[in-house]
Amino acid sequence: MTNAGTPRVALERFLDRWLPQIVVSPLFAASLVFVYAFIAWTIYISFTKSGVMPNYTLVGLAQYERVWSTPRWYVALQNLFVFTGLFIAGCMIIGVLLAILLDQRIRLEGAIRTIYLYPMALSFIVTGTAWKWILNPTLGIEKLVQGWGFRDFSFDWLVDPQMAIYTVVIAGVWQSSGYVMALFLAGLRSVDDEIIRAAAIDGAGPVRTYATIILPMIRPVFLSSIIILAHLAIKSFDLVVALTGGGPGYATDMPATFMYAFAFQRSELGTAAASAVMMLMTVMAIMVPYLYSEIRGSAK
Repeated sequence: MTNAGTPRVALERFLDRWLPQIVVSPLFAASLVFVYAFIAWTIYISFTKSGVMPNYTLVGLAQYERVWSTPRWYVALQNLFVFTGLFIAGCMIIGVLLAILLDQRIRLEGAIRTIYLYPMALSFIVTGTAWKWILNPTLGIEKLVQGWGFRDFSFDWLVDPQMAIYTVVIAGVWQSSGYVMALFLAGLRSVDDEIIRAAAIDGAGPVRTYATIILPMIRPVFLSSIIILAHLAIKSFDLVVALTGGGPGYATDMPATFMYAFAFQRSELGTAAASAVMMLMTVMAIMVPYLYSEIRGSAK
């Protein structure tokens, strides 16, 4: 019994120690190759003379100079600032208000929560396509309202170069505000009810209670939500492609669509890589301080 049991015990100890590494190692290897290796390759390509095909002749910062001398890049940056600001503000306002509403434990809480969380189950491609139909002047809101008898009604933002970027904001806020609602609802539900009762006894109304007591207590939720939304905004690609295709012209171009256009439509691989690296640096500038603060906070 002892001799038979010894190999079994040794096998169990081996599996207990190494099984997690064995299971995770293929995923780690795949990530190492298909994520980090390609990031390193993209950074290297951004310093080369690459055009249609990779050309490993180093040219220093020439590709970065090319990006910053292209007017289309400044349009993409302007659109990114507009989209990011309105996207974050819209999602935060709607998400916080919905979370406060649901925190009252209303009767239809389950239905409302499901309705506003459902868009998060959709991809941005589906969202962009759906809103492209809704906002199309010949198919959507404009035609519907005109069919009600308001013949002078016009809502042609989708084809207006000055307003098209705001259609992307509308679709993005519709997609992500429910996620913010879920984050804040979880934060609100973590607040001790005794604090709310004490505020009510002191004569603080609901607005004052939430504005001065409860919301300041869940400040980490604000930070997490803003970081996540900023990350989504910087990497926005599929929503823009599905909704506007970057148009009219390149009126709704974003850095991600700029990169795609230069890589696959204009065959300027080095310039596209340089724009991708700058997007990566922007994301890192947001994520690294946040992760550092989280790690430092958990270590205390």
